[in-house]
Parts: sequence; C-alpha cells; structure tokens
Amino acid sequence: MTARALVVGAARSGVALALHLTAEGQKVRVVDRKPAAELQSTLEQMPSGVDLHLGGYDGRALEGIDIVYASPGVPWDSELLNQARAKGIPVSSEIDLFLKLCRGTVVGITGTNGKTTTTALTGVVLSAGKRPVIVGGNIGDTVLDRVSEITPEHWVVLELSSFQLESVERPRLHVGVILNISPDHLDRHRTLERYVDLKARAIEDSDYAVLNGRDPVVREIAKRARGQVVWFDQHQPLPPMPLPGSHNMENALAAAAVGRIAGLPDDTINNAIRSFKGVEHRLELVGEWAGVRWYNDSKATNPDAGRVALNAFPGAPVILIAGGYGGDFDLDEWVRDVLANTEAVILIGASADQLAQALSVHPKVVRAQTLDEAVSIAAGLARQGGVVLLSPAYKSFDMFRDFEDRGNQFKELVRQRFAA
Repeated sequence: MTARALVVGAARSGVALALHLTAEGQKVRVVDRKPAAELQSTLEQMPSGVDLHLGGYDGRALEGIDIVYASPGVPWDSELLNQARAKGIPVSSEIDLFLKLCRGTVVGITGTNGKTTTTALTGVVLSAGKRPVIVGGNIGDTVLDRVSEITPEHWVVLELSSFQLESVERPRLHVGVILNISPDHLDRHRTLERYVDLKARAIEDSDYAVLNGRDPVVREIAKRARGQVVWFDQHQPLPPMPLPGSHNMENALAAAAVGRIAGLPDDTINNAIRSFKGVEHRLELVGEWAGVRWYNDSKATNPDAGRVALNAFPGAPVILIAGGYGGDFDLDEWVRDVLANTEAVILIGASADQLAQALSVHPKVVRAQTLDEAVSIAAGLARQGGVVLLSPAYKSFDMFRDFEDRGNQFKELVRQRFAA
C-alpha cells in the first residue's frame, strides 16, 4: 500500500521533502497558510502530482495521511501537529528524516549566535582534508535532496536551529557543537529552560561534545554529554581568523577543534581558517568608499547578535542602523554597548519607538522611515576612518521578506550610491 505523507509548509524544506517523498513513490499532500502568490519561487520547484492546498488549512488536511512532516517554521505544538499525534499519526521533519537516512559522519552546530559562520568555517576546515564534505541545514541549503549522494566517506556539517532540534527524535551526531546560549525564540519555546533543553539535544547522544567553556549556560549543560567533552575555548594554537571581532575568534576555535577531532594537523586547519572569506549577511563588508567601511550584518536578528557586531570595531566611529520586528528582548546590555561603541544610531522598523526611548541618553539618535532613507542619513553622518553598520538586533518581518531580503536591499542601496 502506497504511503500518504502530509508536508506542512511549502518553503525550501517543504520542497525538499516533496521531492524526496515523491521520488520514493509516496503520495504527497502539501499545505501552507500563505497564498500561492507569496510562494511562487518555491512552488516552481515542487514536483508534479503533489496535492497542494494553499492559503490556509485545518484538520481535514490529515484525512488519509500516514505520516506528517513539519517545516522548521511550523511550531512543534501547533494545533494540526497535535491533532495528528492524537490520531496516532507520526510527526517528523526534513532534518529528522535526513539524519535517519544519512550515511555520512555528521557534525551538528548549534548556539544562539555564530552558527552560520561556524558551520561554513567548519566546512572549509574539513574540506582541507581528504574526505568529501557537504554543508547544509539551517544555513540555507537543504540536505535531504542530497542524501542519496552521501557515502560513509562524507563529512556532513549541519547548522541546527532550536526549531530543527525540536523536530528530531534523536540526533545521534558524531560531533555536537554548542557555541553559546542566550534567550532567543522565547515567543515559540516560551521558557529559557525549554530553549536550553533543545540546544542540549545536540550533545546528549553525540560521540564528541565541542563546547564553549566561557559560556556559563553551556558549561552547565556539559554534564548532559554522553561522549567526550572538548572545550573549544581552550584550543591551541590560536587560529589566524581574518574576520573582525572576538566572537569570530570563538567561531574559529570551534571549527579548529572539530578539525582536530577529524585528525587534521594544526597547519592544515590554520591555513583553511586563514583563507575564509566570511558569510553573507554576517558582518559582511559591502565595500569602502571615502574612507568609510559599510557592513551588512542583517543576520543579527536579536540584541545579543547585535552586541557581537557592536564590539567588533574598537576605536572606530560607528554609525549604527538598527531596529525591526519583535519584542520581549532584554535591551540593557545592548543599550550599554550601543552607548559605548556608536557615534550615531539610525532607527528603522516596528521597534523604533521602543529603541528611541531606551537610547534617550544617546547624543545622536535619528529616525528613518525606510532603509533607503537610513542609508542616506548614514552617508551624511559617516566620516573618514569610520564604519556604517547595519546590525538590526531585531527580526525583519515588519519591512522585509526575511533577513536575506533586508541585507540584499541594504547592499544594493549602498552600491547604487557609491559604486556608480
């Protein structure tokens, strides 16, 4: 009897699931709350024969279904998923299915901040060895569509978000890396304790737990590790990280620790790290004009990520563009770092009123209605030797499709202004 699968969410993860499941001969139904007009780019990749229901769904989507797969953006305790469980229908996800099928050696990297850079950097380090490497997960590249090409010789480096870890029955990683933990996504996970529990899943079944001894929360959950604990902050020799900021040195130390577990010599590891060019939207240098460097840090979607960027340019006069969607953040430390490290702040987005109040003692706070206006104001305020930094410290959904859209628009506006 042909299995019937329901995929909840028609974005990248949903497409990867639909392609894999239909290739396996399963009947697939895909549902999404968004209308077709908002999903056009992914729908073009959807395999033929899929039963599509867009613009909303209810419990009837479960009729005749044998298994449900949820995309990362679907809350794990959503009504539809709970209805499926009540009916005895298994609930899984793309990353859960991938980990069950993957024949390679898996490195899973999680943490509140730095995941994307460390995942990309670890891929570069492992690629300096003799084994083939695949990088994916929350970093933006799905991996289920590549599972058939993965052999036992492959290293597989995955960025794992709390949403993804929540949806995995047992990760069973060879190496689990936890970079840091601070409050984030509490609108979904509700408590810090639950968020910490999800991050800890990366090391509870792993052969190696690569951890940051400088982070008190990470130190506390080290006792949950089943395998060998490696404190990456103690790794020697220090790698020559070419990107700015002490946080990037921590990212490099984590990647170097994984490289050593893989059996690579220190010279090979350090040469790979030295060659690293960085990750798009994470302290990405857009360019330098008239002695002013412009950085795109759109991936800073919470205040702790924003603080990382603020501390990356000691001594330089910084013009900060910040603000966006979200709330319930503790802003005290972010405000302190803004006051200590910026010459002027330009606020955009839904949080601008709240941030203006929090920064009331700052000597130069300006409001902008659009990102274009913010870039224009920043260009007028910046001086030679300075930095203009887009590091919103908030999510993007008030004005943009996602943080990539926000970062791409910023880069285009800056280049249009200066690169002509």
